[in-house]
Amino acid sequence: MKELKALKVELTRFIMAYKFALDEMNTKINILKDEFNYIHDYNPIEHVKSRIKSPESIFKKVYRKGYDFSLASIKENVRDIAGIRITCSFISDIYELSKMIGGQKDVRVVDYKDYIKNPKPNGYQSLHLILEIPIFMSDREELTYVEVQIRTIAMDFWASLEHKIYYKYNKEVPDRMIAELKDAAVMAAELDRKMERLHKEVSDIKQAEHEKEELLSLNNGSFNLPFFEQLLQRK
Repeated sequence: MKELKALKVELTRFIMAYKFALDEMNTKINILKDEFNYIHDYNPIEHVKSRIKSPESIFKKVYRKGYDFSLASIKENVRDIAGIRITCSFISDIYELSKMIGGQKDVRVVDYKDYIKNPKPNGYQSLHLILEIPIFMSDREELTYVEVQIRTIAMDFWASLEHKIYYKYNKEVPDRMIAELKDAAVMAAELDRKMERLHKEVSDIKQAEHEKEELLSLNNGSFNLPFFEQLLQRK
């Protein structure tokens, strides 16, 4: 009974560490989202979803990969037990957000896979990060892995439908449909690039208008812009 009770405590601690790691990462992401809204008047994050793999999914992966069934082995080898999916508006937002997340001093980027620059054979495009997050328990510090996937709205839509199609066919999808799915992924990627160009063009126009308004406000306000320009030239 004592051994069973000790095992139950260890299993509970094992799963709780991943839950706390998700809570920690979700807090960090929410802070970044609020900062963008309040300071930059722009939010690059559209949606955030998080999940913890079920014990059944964990053991299936362990068995499929041939890993040892000890908790230490599972922790080290199965690094996607805790997962977060972030959907962004534009491709540039993905890289900016991943840079900010990875730059936090208590976050260590263990693995970085860029499926945007190097798409998977089926056309899937996304940025995958494996992060190591410190979790402080009552009697110890746990370094816990969290997988973060960051992709655009278009690619998230494609990936969701692709998963449903594969699930329906039990992963035995006809070759014709595989080719059509890849074509759809290429179209989604092209849509992302087109929207990115439009976004940049609008941003440049807004920036130019903002700078023009600032110059007008300085000229029409209490500050005499020509006076300060002459002062700077004398220096």
